[in-house]
Amino acid sequence: MHGGTTGGANGSTDDGGTTGAAPGGANGPDPGGPGEPRVAAPHHIAAPHHIAAPRDIAGLGPFFAFDVHIRPVPGPPWRPVREVTRDPAVLLERAALVRERLAAGGGRPPEAVEPRVAASVTHLGLAARLLSPLLALAAVHRAAPDLDLDAAHWQPVLGGPFPLSLPYADLADLGRAPFTASGAARWAAGLLDGPMAELAEATAALSVSRRVLWGNVASAVNGAAAGIAAAAPGHAAAAGRVAALLLDHPRLAHSATGGRGGPRGPGGAPFRRTNCCLIYRAAPGPARAVCGDCVLTTRR
Repeated sequence: MHGGTTGGANGSTDDGGTTGAAPGGANGPDPGGPGEPRVAAPHHIAAPHHIAAPRDIAGLGPFFAFDVHIRPVPGPPWRPVREVTRDPAVLLERAALVRERLAAGGGRPPEAVEPRVAASVTHLGLAARLLSPLLALAAVHRAAPDLDLDAAHWQPVLGGPFPLSLPYADLADLGRAPFTASGAARWAAGLLDGPMAELAEATAALSVSRRVLWGNVASAVNGAAAGIAAAAPGHAAAAGRVAALLLDHPRLAHSATGGRGGPRGPGGAPFRRTNCCLIYRAAPGPARAVCGDCVLTTRR
């Protein structure tokens, strides 16, 4: 996941909890090239010159890559992201699959992993995948679309960053309107108070603390900014500013300390969650590793 030793934007893990996934793997960009968006006729299109954003963003890594579709919405295997928050069975099924992967990684049966641990890891993977392209669009293009859960589509596969498609209409005006301070604040508030809040509430129903869930969102934000900085140092400052805008919002203000949008903040303080995503509880034996941004790293 973003922000820690489990990876996130750097592609070293997925929401199934399997470490070591190579960037650009089965669920990353197409073999045609790291900057080439997928095309799936008849609904999907290659980005025209005035929305080159998908090519730019895909070059940052598989967690940032996305496809573009024209309304009406794409058909199977694409599904609306809204189903994750609207249909409890969808999120429950995904959490069950993640639980199986976490258990298999430790050579144990699924029942050895607590359901709430799998649910938290599932939420962190979803939040990181949905937030990363938007934060990159804001940092690189100084503009960002809203995350419309009805219009955005996904393919719910495991094993890497799942395919994500955003609507053409929401991208066509990128860069044409300035990303002003007031506009950026409204965008951040809309993102956190809207789709991220809905995702957190849906996952809270699976017995996961809301404090943990908002910590997951903070970790995803910081991890995305760190991933941008690593892949494109020229955009590091902008990514840090966008991340700080989100991390200082009341929803996330108490979820982390230290760095804002990078490994270290003012005075060299590392970014640190004030809670834990719980993935350490999925590891067998006493030597349970924790993520690099976990609050538990200060207690060891």
